[in-house]
Amino acid sequence: MVDDINSPGGDLWTAESRDAETAANFLRPVNVASSLFFESAAEIFTRVHHEIRPRTPIPPIDVAYKKFVDPNSRIRLESGRLTVTITDLLEGAPAPVTEALAHILLNKLYRKPIARQHQHRYRLYLNRRDMRRRIDLMRQSRGRKAHKGPEGSTHDLVTIFEELNIRHFGGMMARPELGWSHIRSRTRLGHFDPSHNTIMISRIFDDPRAPRLALEYVMFHEMLHLRYPVDHSGTRRCVHTPEFKAHEKQFPEFKEARALLRKLW
Repeated sequence: MVDDINSPGGDLWTAESRDAETAANFLRPVNVASSLFFESAAEIFTRVHHEIRPRTPIPPIDVAYKKFVDPNSRIRLESGRLTVTITDLLEGAPAPVTEALAHILLNKLYRKPIARQHQHRYRLYLNRRDMRRRIDLMRQSRGRKAHKGPEGSTHDLVTIFEELNIRHFGGMMARPELGWSHIRSRTRLGHFDPSHNTIMISRIFDDPRAPRLALEYVMFHEMLHLRYPVDHSGTRRCVHTPEFKAHEKQFPEFKEARALLRKLW
């Protein structure tokens, strides 16, 4: 059995309630043991395991930090032994953050509800400006964006980008790396990766049957991510800001383009 947790990349995290009562619940005092007695990560996971399953014998627990491309952490229960692999991004993190991660992973493993204060504390830490910068640098240095380049059999993404750039942005937008995806995805039509400054478009559009208007709209949408970066506030991560949505609706034939996307073969 394996469970993992990912960083707030993409649209994994949603906004939490900000009323005073909820905030007070999120910011409950942390465990004194983790704050004062300098437990190791393995000791924290052992203690949290006992809190979650007090009547169950605690299995041997191995905790290691590993260099992942993304800030992922995983837990595996196999042959009566727990193996926890944590992103090295969290090596040296404050004990309350490691404790929150232990609650998240162990509760996911045992299919138990996760208390919101643990999710809040973990998200708040990863959403800090310095941590977001470290995550971006880690993705740049450890990963690469695999794509088929901008020249397709039917369309050239550089041409599409520059035409939209002139029409909608006065030609002032710097062109990122552009590429067609390796697969003809119908669920992920396009995305912008800020870590690699790359816009990727699904190869489903590199087809003479694909309406050019639909392709232009998807490219325009991804270009708006260059214009309006993700808004971070506390644990909140807003990918499509109000300014983004308002600008997107200025795309000519906006409704027609969206209707075309719903009818892709």
